[in-house]
Amino acid sequence: MAFVTNHLLSLIVFAPLAGIAVIAVLPRHNTSLIRWIGFLTTLLPLAFTLTAWITYVPGERGDFQFYQAAPWLPSLGIYYRVGVDGLSLPMVLLTALLAPLAALISSGITEHVKAYFILFLLLETAMLGVFVALDLVIFFIFFEFSLVPMMFLIMLWGGQNRNYAGFKFMIYTMVGSVTLLLAFQVIGLTLSSFDLVNATQAWPAFSRSLFGLSADTVKTIAFWGIFLGLAIKLPIWPFHTWLPDAHTEAPTAGSMLLAGVLLKIGGYGFIRILLPLFPEQSARFAPIIALLALVTIVLGALAALAQSDFKRLVAYSSVNHMGLVALGIAVIAAAYGRRELADTTILTANGVILQMFNHGITSAALFLLVGAVYERTHTRDLREFGGLGVVVPAYGGILLVSALASLGLPGLNGFVGEFLLFRGAWPVFTLVTALATLGLLFTGAYLLWTIQRILLGPLNQRWAKLRDISFRETVAVAPLLILMVFTGIWPSWILSTINATVSRLYG
Repeated sequence: MAFVTNHLLSLIVFAPLAGIAVIAVLPRHNTSLIRWIGFLTTLLPLAFTLTAWITYVPGERGDFQFYQAAPWLPSLGIYYRVGVDGLSLPMVLLTALLAPLAALISSGITEHVKAYFILFLLLETAMLGVFVALDLVIFFIFFEFSLVPMMFLIMLWGGQNRNYAGFKFMIYTMVGSVTLLLAFQVIGLTLSSFDLVNATQAWPAFSRSLFGLSADTVKTIAFWGIFLGLAIKLPIWPFHTWLPDAHTEAPTAGSMLLAGVLLKIGGYGFIRILLPLFPEQSARFAPIIALLALVTIVLGALAALAQSDFKRLVAYSSVNHMGLVALGIAVIAAAYGRRELADTTILTANGVILQMFNHGITSAALFLLVGAVYERTHTRDLREFGGLGVVVPAYGGILLVSALASLGLPGLNGFVGEFLLFRGAWPVFTLVTALATLGLLFTGAYLLWTIQRILLGPLNQRWAKLRDISFRETVAVAPLLILMVFTGIWPSWILSTINATVSRLYG
């Protein structure tokens, strides 16, 4: 038991590798066993994560809990350092929860099943590692490892234009990775350590010139390098154009993890790395971030409203919702360190983390539902549906709840995060926040329009005998529905953990 307690985060991160080792020696034709081992393996990180969630004590102490450190390349100042607090633990929980649900949906994969689950489990390890890493190089390694499996999942098991979408995904994210790595190198080599916790203290205070440039100039360049890498991942306009193609062509499970987890790596990176390392530059460029967030919110919603492809519509809705996260990040950047705005910063930071968690839940459910209807009809064209609420009432009810949660209906999880974000943003960026409410208007328009086109109106007789949602799909979506309702009614179950950390950081 002591071993589990002392190495809990490592067990969470690397447990999927045990499944990879087992699957690697199995005959590739034994697809049923491979699927079961792949699914059961994803339950291991979830079990360890629930143990961490139960034993984690919010506000017990100021440092990270379940901290573990070991030398990796000590001569270069690189150590394996992991730990969690109220910012990272909800993201670990989100990842550990969505992975088994996506694996359950992956039963529809029929080709190269062995390779699929090896890549799937490698992706899970990479995503979990990002959220617990406390060393800049370790963060980057996990960040980079999350790109390659997702690219192959898109290119090998995606739709008709999968090669284009996968290549575009890789090009965009690799550009961001390069700028991220260069900035990390400047910080780590200057401080002779890549320890993220120490860097948040030492790097903002660094004032010597480097490379013949002033410290402020070097910091500004490094700031924009990290910003670009994270903005592509989030994504923020105009770095978002890879997302609709990747979502549209990815297999259903890939879309669930891409929207549910991978986008959150960008937002988490802003909160964990960029803002603490560059408080002065963040405050200086906060208005630019806020304007980019506004464009992302409004144009993401308008683009979704213009879609007739169900999956592409949900993809653009992710751009729209991640714009709200970007707005919250801009608020924290502008208010960081200003005592008179401490309450606003705390409120907004709570909203950012909760919004990322909530969007992960609702977007995964919506992509699951897109995949379910496509599997039955072999079309995603909204113009070909209509009246399905009578034929598939269970599917229709789940879609309605998921869409309303994404819309931000009071009583469901989406409302709580959006309320905190808008309430926190109003005193800092009043005009931008007021204009951003247009995004809420258009969000309601495209979601209600989607419900009307699919569930209501005259029935398309092609779907008169359509099969309702299956038991497997119901099991996969049920935990997401429970969290939508439970978080909407009692958000303190997760906010108490988040708030204890952000109050310490920004109070």
